[in-house]
Amino acid sequence: MSEQMHPLAPHHLPFFIPGADGSDTLTVVMGIFLIATVLWVGTLYWKLHSLPERMAHKSQKLQFEIVGVLGLISLFTHMHIFWIAGLLLALIDLPDFGTPIRSIADSVERIADATPGTPAAESEAEVPGGSPDVRAPAKPEVHNHA
Repeated sequence: MSEQMHPLAPHHLPFFIPGADGSDTLTVVMGIFLIATVLWVGTLYWKLHSLPERMAHKSQKLQFEIVGVLGLISLFTHMHIFWIAGLLLALIDLPDFGTPIRSIADSVERIADATPGTPAAESEAEVPGGSPDVRAPAKPEVHNHA
C-alpha cells in the first residue's frame, strides 16, 4: 500500500505535533529545560543559603561556628528567622574580648610568680654567686605595646 495523505490534512504540520514514529521533540526539549532549570535554581538556593557562612568565614572562630549552626538549623527546620539571625551575626563585627582578658590573666600570673621582697630575692642580692638551691630572679621582660 502506498501512504497517501488525507486530502483534508495540511501539507505542513507545526513542530509541536508528534511525528508518526511517536517521537515528541517538544516534550524532550522541555524535559531537558526543566532538569537544567531545577539544577540551576537548586545551585542558586545553596549559594544563597550559604551566604552568611561564607561572610562569617573571615571572622572569629566562635562567630563562624555560631553562624554555621544557625544556617543548619534554618535548613532543617525551614524557619527563615535562623538564617536572618545568621546573616545579621555575620555582618556584625564582634569585639575581641578574649585577647585582653588573656593578657590580663598572663600579667596576673607573672605578678603572682615574681613576688618582690621575699627572703630568697634579698639574700641572692647580698651573696654573689648564690647557692644552687636558690632560684634566680625572673628576667625582666620588655613588652611591646604596639
